[in-house]
Amino acid sequence: MRLRIISGLFKGRFISAPDFKATRPTTDRVKETLFNILNNEFVMEGAKVLDIYAGSGSLGFEALSRGASHISFIEKNSTVVKNLQKNITDLNVSEKCTILRTEATRYLKNCQSKYDLILADPPFFEYDIYEVMSIVKEVKILNPEGMMLIERSIQTKEKDIENFHFEPFKKIGDTLLYKFTLD
Repeated sequence: MRLRIISGLFKGRFISAPDFKATRPTTDRVKETLFNILNNEFVMEGAKVLDIYAGSGSLGFEALSRGASHISFIEKNSTVVKNLQKNITDLNVSEKCTILRTEATRYLKNCQSKYDLILADPPFFEYDIYEVMSIVKEVKILNPEGMMLIERSIQTKEKDIENFHFEPFKKIGDTLLYKFTLD
C-alpha cells in the first residue's frame, strides 16, 4: 500500500505501508484534519517529534515535511521497522530520523529526551496507550509548549474517556482525536 504525504517539502511523495495485519495507516482525511489543527495551534518549524506506534511513519514524515527538525519513531515489530527504514532511505532523511525498536512503554519509562509533539496512533484495540499516557505525564517528556495527539476509534471512546480522563476534541468518521497539553 502506498501512502501520500499531503503537504510541505515532500508534498505528493509516497511512502509504503507494510502489508501487515497489525498496522492500520491513518487515512488522508484524518491526517489532513490532524495537521490542519496542528497548523493552527502548534509551531511545527524546528519541532522535535515522537511518533509512537509509528507503523509506516506516515504521521512522522508528514510532520518532517512540514518543518519538524527531528522525528523519533517507536515501532516494535521488525517487519514494520524494515518498511519504516526503507521509507526513511527513500525520502533521504536518515539524519533527521531515529527508529527506536522497542515497546512504547519501555522507551518512555527511561526517556531522557523532551519532545515538542508526540503523535500516538496505536492499533485501535490496543490498550497500552493508557499506560503510555500515564508515563508521558509522569516522566514529563513534553516540553512546556508541547502537545500530544492520540488517534483512537469511536468504538473505544467510553474506555478511552474513562482512562484518559478527558473527552476527544475531534471526530472524523469513526476516528476520534484526543489532545493533551501540560496546561
